[in-house]
Amino acid sequence: MALFEIDTQCPETRARAGMLNTPHGSVSTPAFMPLATQGSVKTLSPADLRDVGAEMILGNTYHLYLRPGSQIVKQLGGLHKFMAWDSPMLTDSGGFQVFSLAHLREITDEGVRFQSHIDGSEHFLPPELAIDIQEELGADIIMAFDECVAYTDDVPLMREAMRRTHVWAERCLSRHRREDQALFGIVQGGTSPELRRESAKHLVSLDFPGYAIGGLSVGEPKHLMYSIARETAALLPEEKPRYLMGVGSPEDLLECVSYGIDMFDCALPTRIARNGAFLTRNGRLNISNSRFKDQSAPVDPYCNCYTCRTFSAAYLHHLFKCDELLAYRLATIHNLHFILDLMSAMHLAIQEGIFAEFKENFLANYQPVDEETRMEQKRKWTRSQRGKSGNNFT
Repeated sequence: MALFEIDTQCPETRARAGMLNTPHGSVSTPAFMPLATQGSVKTLSPADLRDVGAEMILGNTYHLYLRPGSQIVKQLGGLHKFMAWDSPMLTDSGGFQVFSLAHLREITDEGVRFQSHIDGSEHFLPPELAIDIQEELGADIIMAFDECVAYTDDVPLMREAMRRTHVWAERCLSRHRREDQALFGIVQGGTSPELRRESAKHLVSLDFPGYAIGGLSVGEPKHLMYSIARETAALLPEEKPRYLMGVGSPEDLLECVSYGIDMFDCALPTRIARNGAFLTRNGRLNISNSRFKDQSAPVDPYCNCYTCRTFSAAYLHHLFKCDELLAYRLATIHNLHFILDLMSAMHLAIQEGIFAEFKENFLANYQPVDEETRMEQKRKWTRSQRGKSGNNFT
């Protein structure tokens, strides 16, 4: 069975509905992967994930290497068994964490020397070890080790990081042994269209089974992210899956699916849930707002998730005001259900030939966070990654 099969393509956009086939099952695309960075999606059990419609999740090499250690995970049967998740899984290589913890690392062509954000211990992570760790973890799809840059970096720095990413990609391919894992390459090049074209051309020549677009959603203006994502996606093979890393707001998912991108991951739905923000078809709602204090209806009357079927907005408001732990679980259930339901609706709309109309209608009603606020939130989040704790990665 082929790794990726395209069922339908939208005649008005590049959107496509397909199926990603892995040893642990098939995933409908376009697909969104909740982040199980340290072996769990924060506040949720595997049963919760299945209930909200998750078909595939993402774990992180950097975090699982530091604790509990990939060898321990391997001894206990691999990451699927370790966390009781028997469906498809992808592991990131840790490249983004290297980018986020800039003050704790040194990058050379040989690899990355860094200090653990947990205890300050020193580690050396070459591309070969990133592959070894992911083979021990046992995810269905694994990622080549790459170097991400800030969108404000100058072109020479972007070019150097791209060159190093290409060198590392070749070393990852040479190291990779497990035939039951698909190794994806990652296109870099920052915000330079020229470098993105060069990176895509080089990586396509290496014939990876799938390709990711990395180095976006790192604080750049949205119009720039869209432009680079659109142009880069068009350079990648039609017959192979395309994965845009770190993107997950509803408006971004709709826009980037229209570029022919098949896979996404992002911390946003779960992170904002823990801050009391609920995603709805009209935009985000802040459950701490006083207007919800006595609202007997659910926070989203159009939603069929467990949270909205069971609890009033007033109850959720109360939980957040009291800092009850249940608040975070219920909000996370809702937000992931909303995003995964949106992906399913996009898949169906593409199949029915109405994706362009579906996208237009959704965006006509949805009020995204304004650009200035969004960029400030992103800057605050990025700064939080450079702190001593790793608790904010997801």
